[in-house]
Amino acid sequence: MTPELPVNQPVPGSVVEAPPAPKREEIPERSLADYHLLEGPHSRTSEFLTLLGMMRDYLRGLRSLHFVGPCVTVFGSARTHESHPHYQQAREIGAAVAKLGFTVMTGGGPGIMEAANRGARDVGGRSVGCNIELPMEQGANPYLDRWVSMRYFSVRKTLLMKYSYAFVVCPGGVGTLDELFEALTLIQTGKLKNFPIVLMGKEYWKELTAMLEKMARMGTISPQDLQLIFTTDSVEEASAHIESKVIKPFDLTPVVRRSFPWLLEERYYQAKRMGSDQSQKLKDYLDR
Repeated sequence: MTPELPVNQPVPGSVVEAPPAPKREEIPERSLADYHLLEGPHSRTSEFLTLLGMMRDYLRGLRSLHFVGPCVTVFGSARTHESHPHYQQAREIGAAVAKLGFTVMTGGGPGIMEAANRGARDVGGRSVGCNIELPMEQGANPYLDRWVSMRYFSVRKTLLMKYSYAFVVCPGGVGTLDELFEALTLIQTGKLKNFPIVLMGKEYWKELTAMLEKMARMGTISPQDLQLIFTTDSVEEASAHIESKVIKPFDLTPVVRRSFPWLLEERYYQAKRMGSDQSQKLKDYLDR
């Protein structure tokens, strides 16, 4: 048994130590796509080839994830060990989300991502990942039913947002903050529907929520923006919040979409807005 610890204190040996940032010459060639994109202007031919590479990422991602169904995306640290309480909580979140009838989507890597995918697998739910090619730390976890690996971060973040009706943010680092504020900005600016964002761990996120409250007091964000985030320590509260903000308001119910074998696509299910009290049938369809 893991001893009881404050939620923001790591269990000894339960968090993987961050390796030093690699030098450019140490980065594998296939992980250089973003580096090449962002290091400045190149020849027109090179820029055109970069564009084709991004199109390839989008094409592979859109085709691979087209039939995954309505998702809830879980963000969190890739460095959290199985023995850490954050891992166990993320596993419970994955199971709770799957029980609601959603596909659990993550970045497809280890740590919190693995835990959420594992939780979905525990209860027979669907589990997908949108991975990123990195020179360190990232590899597809073994609890994915379907996954796709991206070369460009921007494409990956778009796909993580595109299929999701809610976002659960577990304790994590800079990448997790990037994903959190990407979702928050898209919702705040009306680029994304008003889907719920759930922060797991009041103690872990207390400085961040305090900063957001300060921003509201200073007028740099609207006080109403604070309502976009729900912070809790309870998996049950998180699940109930998602259900009340997503399934009921959007009247989710399953619809069988035709597949096209000549496009090498699979038969799957996707949700749409219709009906009123059939949200439970969503899970029944997705469990078939």
